[in-house]
Amino acid sequence: MTAADTRAIPWTFVLDEPLRILVVDDDPILREFASVYLATPSASIDTACDGAEARLRLEHNVYDILLLDIEMPRVDGFALLAEIRSHESLKHLPVIMLTGHDDIASIDRAYQLGANSFATKPVNWRQLSYHIRYVVRTSRPQGPQQGSHEPVGKSDSGTTPAADHDVREFLKSVVRRADAIEGNLAAHDRERWSAPLQGIRTVANRAFAECSKREPSSATDGAGYVPDGATPQ
Repeated sequence: MTAADTRAIPWTFVLDEPLRILVVDDDPILREFASVYLATPSASIDTACDGAEARLRLEHNVYDILLLDIEMPRVDGFALLAEIRSHESLKHLPVIMLTGHDDIASIDRAYQLGANSFATKPVNWRQLSYHIRYVVRTSRPQGPQQGSHEPVGKSDSGTTPAADHDVREFLKSVVRRADAIEGNLAAHDRERWSAPLQGIRTVANRAFAECSKREPSSATDGAGYVPDGATPQ
């Protein structure tokens, strides 16, 4: 398949089922990237800076999957994973260990403690989205529950104008958040993260353009907004 053929494939959200994801990592930039890259109109992202904060979120919220870093202050990923697997209401929660460690000892310990899967940094966010979807689906006792995980905005007749509007609003918020992250970075961090942030904008703009093709008259969404690279059809 050529590059031109690849560009012709309609853009879609990977996480198109209702999901609530908790991302636990002490790196604030990675948490921001997770919030931008993994969130979709039907998947929401919560974050925690370490295991202690994650405990509180797990006590008060129900999650479909946990992405858990290993090295963190106060309570590290291994310790939190052990607690989760010993807790009656959390022992079946799918957990992907997300870490810079790819050594055999770390991988073995993660699985011995009950991790469902393991992903290494730097993160390929598109690939991780597919990884999350696979782990969530295979962790359900009887596979996807019919009716409870229908893509948001879907009906028997396809997407509705209201759903398309919600998707476009979400994509615009992604671009705005990427801009805000870049604006708040220090000069030495901006050079490091400029390309990934541009990647976020490119993905969001492509998705916006695809969504606008279905509603030609609303390519500017009624507010004169056309993302960079999105041309009304």
